[in-house]
This record gives sequence, structure tokens and C-alpha cells, in this order.
Amino acid sequence: MDRIHRKGGALDKLGKELIAHVRVGPIEFSFDLPAVAVALAITAGLALLGLWLRRGIPRTADAPLSRRAALVTAMLDAGHTQLTAGFSPGMSRQILPLIGTLFLYILACNWVSVAPFPYLTSPTQNLNVPMGLALMVYGLSHYWGLRAKGLRRHLGGYLKPYPFLLPMNVVGDMGRPLSHGFRLFGNIMGGAILTALVPMLLVQVLWLLPFAVPLGIFLNFFFGLFVGTIQALVFALLASAYINLSVQ
Repeated sequence: MDRIHRKGGALDKLGKELIAHVRVGPIEFSFDLPAVAVALAITAGLALLGLWLRRGIPRTADAPLSRRAALVTAMLDAGHTQLTAGFSPGMSRQILPLIGTLFLYILACNWVSVAPFPYLTSPTQNLNVPMGLALMVYGLSHYWGLRAKGLRRHLGGYLKPYPFLLPMNVVGDMGRPLSHGFRLFGNIMGGAILTALVPMLLVQVLWLLPFAVPLGIFLNFFFGLFVGTIQALVFALLASAYINLSVQ
């Protein structure tokens, strides 16, 4: 790590970046340190939560159902009903861990932006995170499509309903991860910009300082919690739909 620099801007947290540059030979890699740190912390937190819930599951079928086991059962039922209802029972058991983990991870990433700490921003405000998740879903959808239908039938889907539509089908398929990732990034980043910009305009343009603080708090919770939950659910539902299209 050869240097770290900071950039300041008028939009408080949105205008500041803490970037680490790592040079490996002729190639230089840049890392958004807050986004990487928060993403790793959320990953570790979800892993610890999973281990804690797992310890509450009875080892034998005759044992009484604990509260943690009841919570896990309710979460699995809700995930199957809301996220993987279109799959067969066997396929649902394979897909649900991925879709459920995506939902919980994005939900935690969106909610963390509510905390009023410097540099503690949502990792989904960094385009690399939504696009990385979208590309992962895109690759896994083709993987499961190949497993379910075989190479010939899977690639033959690009020739339907007519062979001359092959270029359009390929372009539409490649545009799927772009729309998947940019939808999440645009909504989360747009909410963060409005949360920072609207109170600042009230103060600097309209001189309404008493209204700026409560409005900023309201917008922060609205976009962080409500919109963040909706976008996490939408991303997970689209991931489930894309995989379902590939396997059917």
C-alpha cells in the first residue's frame, strides 16, 4: 500500500473518499477502504449470526423446539414463500440459501447507512458491490441452467422464438446483470444524495435551519430502512427470477 488520499466535498460523507492504492508491478488497484471494511464486517456478522442460530437447532427430532429453531423455521418458510415459490421443492432447497443470503447481505448493507458515523456508508453505494453481486447471479443462473437443461438446450434458448433473433437475445441476456446491478446502486446512491442535499438546500437557500435537521434524520431513516428493505427484496426477487428463467 503505497499511498492513501482523502477527498473532501460539500455533501459531507458523499463527498469524502478514503482510497487505498496498491501497486502490483505495472498494475495499480484502488480500494474504497470504508466500503471494504463495512462489507467485511457485515459478512462476519452474518456468519456469526448463522452460527448462533445453528447452535439453537435441536440435534434430534424428538427434542423440544427452541426459540432460535422456531425463528429459523419461520425465516425458511418466509423465504420459500416470498423468494423461491416458483421453483420445484428440490430446486428451492438448492436456491434458497443463495437468495436468502443475498437478501440479508444487501439488507444489512443498506441499513448500515443509517448510523451517523463518518465514513460509515452503505457498501451498495459503491458500484462495484451491486455489480459484483449481479455478475455473480448472472454466472450462477447460467450454471444452474446448464445443469438443468444441458449445453445444447441451454444455448438453444438464444434461438427462440426465431433464429434471426439471436443477436437481440444475446444483447438482452448481457444487459440483464447491468440493469440488475445499476437498479440497486441507483436507488441507494440516489437516496444518499437526497438525504445530504435536501437539508443543505434548506439551510443555504431557504435559511430553514430548524427544519433541516429533522428532515435530514427522516430522509436518512426513510431511504436507509424503508427503501433499503424494498431494494434488497427486489434484488433477491430478480435474482430468483433470472435463475428460474434459466432452469425452465
